[in-house]
Amino acid sequence: MRDYKQETEKRVDFIRKQLEESGATGIVFGNSGGKDAALVGILCKKACGNTVGVIMPCSSKCNYGDDMTDALMIAGLFRIEKRMVDLTKTSDMLKKALKEAVDISKTAEPNIAPRLRMSTLYAIAASENRLVAGTSNKSERHMGYFTKWGDSAFDFNPIADLTVTEVYQFLTYLDVPKRIITKAPSAGLYDGQTDEGEMGVTYKAIDEYLSSGVCAPEDMEIISNYHRVSEHKRTPPKVYGE
Repeated sequence: MRDYKQETEKRVDFIRKQLEESGATGIVFGNSGGKDAALVGILCKKACGNTVGVIMPCSSKCNYGDDMTDALMIAGLFRIEKRMVDLTKTSDMLKKALKEAVDISKTAEPNIAPRLRMSTLYAIAASENRLVAGTSNKSERHMGYFTKWGDSAFDFNPIADLTVTEVYQFLTYLDVPKRIITKAPSAGLYDGQTDEGEMGVTYKAIDEYLSSGVCAPEDMEIISNYHRVSEHKRTPPKVYGE
């Protein structure tokens, strides 16, 4: 297990360095009420008092229920400034406009909310000289379980090397309420959605593979396929002449 006291110090230093090098005077992140957002928010607040967590409900009932409750709890416990931007009407208007040009697929529609959230965070960042903090962990990144140009867009990410298991351990060290640690991981893209249910494999199996290179054959098949088809998400766009 990592030394999380030391990990905290190193990551706080990393964040402060990003601010110093960029000339930014603050940080903004999406406070979803989930484990990753909680950890990123706490680390950013330790590094920079001028840290804002934006709660951005968008269509699904869970965004207005447990997710919002947990986001507000984390903000209160760790004294992180909170703001609310309700994106439901914006999402509905965009979908209505898009239907004039295309039948929105079941693959495309869930990615609208993460991209609207990215636009929101960058608008705030540009308006207030802030950096956008990313909240994706190592397990999600390996699986490609994130939205391209959505939650994959950020200026820095202080937890990208941590598996889900390590995120839980880190949160436990920081005395984050068990409610956050034990809730089923979910992107909150639609009601009843869970990461593991959608992927068909548990984070425990993914983390076992990432740490040892070994897991059950049926899990290995899913993990390998997800990693293969999502390679484009982890690779910079092709540029002619380079």
